[in-house]
Amino acid sequence: MTQPRIRQGLVLGMSTLAFTVCFMVWMMFAVLGVPIKELLHLNETQFGLLAATPVLTGSLVRLPLGMLTDRFGGRSVFFLLMLSCVLPLYLISHATAYWQFLVLGLFVGLAGGSFSVGIAYVAKWFEQDNQGLAMGIFGAGNAGAAVTKFLAPALIAAGSWQLVPKVFSAILFITALLFWFLSAENKAHRSVAGASLGEQLKALSEPAVWRYCQYYSIVFGGYVALALWMTQYYVEEYGFNLQSAALLAACFSLPGGVLRAVGGWMSDRWGAQSVTWWVLWVSWICLFLLSYPQTQLQVQTVNGPVDFHIGLSPALFTVLLFVMGIAFAFGKASVFKYIASDYPQNMGAVSGIVGLAGGLGGFILPILFGALVDLTGVRSSCFMLMYGVVWVSLTWMYLSEIRKRPLLGKQRPATSYPFSSLTQGEEHVGS
Repeated sequence: MTQPRIRQGLVLGMSTLAFTVCFMVWMMFAVLGVPIKELLHLNETQFGLLAATPVLTGSLVRLPLGMLTDRFGGRSVFFLLMLSCVLPLYLISHATAYWQFLVLGLFVGLAGGSFSVGIAYVAKWFEQDNQGLAMGIFGAGNAGAAVTKFLAPALIAAGSWQLVPKVFSAILFITALLFWFLSAENKAHRSVAGASLGEQLKALSEPAVWRYCQYYSIVFGGYVALALWMTQYYVEEYGFNLQSAALLAACFSLPGGVLRAVGGWMSDRWGAQSVTWWVLWVSWICLFLLSYPQTQLQVQTVNGPVDFHIGLSPALFTVLLFVMGIAFAFGKASVFKYIASDYPQNMGAVSGIVGLAGGLGGFILPILFGALVDLTGVRSSCFMLMYGVVWVSLTWMYLSEIRKRPLLGKQRPATSYPFSSLTQGEEHVGS
């Protein structure tokens, strides 16, 4: 028993480290984009596209990478994926034109596909009762977004913005080597009988998969979008410098990553449905408050006009972001607990589909954020948009799940979808 437990620990630990570094690279333009915006005189929409470009490829490759993981195992796929990002990441330090940043950003964005590789790789090493916690610990690698906000401003202050991609590429290369030598592989975790592409994609016909995509588009897509957007938001809305803005933005990114493990434990204990439902409600309330723009109000009184200012102070704004970051962390874990329970034999493909939807949300939202600011001039319009998306998720979940099943105190029953051939008692631990 000791040997399998050691291998489990190494797989989980090295996968979490690798995912943290990949996510750090993936979110690099959240900070690096600010000096580039000033250098190239970009408008808000152009900045949104620059920040979101890596998210596009990281999203599109999640499905094929998840399927490759099911077929060939997570260790090899994860290692090769990291190596493929090292050179384009380094070349960003030599880019001078807007189109060059966009093209290289597309290649660097491959690092974002590491989630669908790692989540399927890790989950199959753990029993179903502990999968939520294990996947939550792995998903805590989302804290790489916060690492970027701590490390990138320091590198820019110590040298120049060109230093960031150079250092990040070296860190990624070293991490890839450590992962290869310290992780493990179990061929028994690969797809049974080499499932065909068509068989793996049958999950797309399941309404539940599309529902999970919608949930993940807000708890992950919204997390990615705000992680990319908040540094600039603090700079432009409240007038902070880059270092202070990045530090405050980390108050959202950090809990949104590291507390994902807690969300996994909660999903194991109370069920994915209960956790996801309350996550959406908390997010909805926070976004309602965050949506209110800075307002000057003049009231005509008997003694003359009286002026009032209504708006969130930087402190209250940060507290609301912090609470929403915690909610998103729990929600990211609970959505994948759904998937682990319903699709244990096809998890790579299904997690790739859901991850693709979440990643596309993270790509589209920053562009829409910038477009809304350019069109309306209201910076809080980004939260208004996300408020509407959460409202759709709440409505869909209520109509499809909450009306039909108990919510509190009971585990959500396993669903007999086509790929749920394993029972609750079967284990996924390698021998």
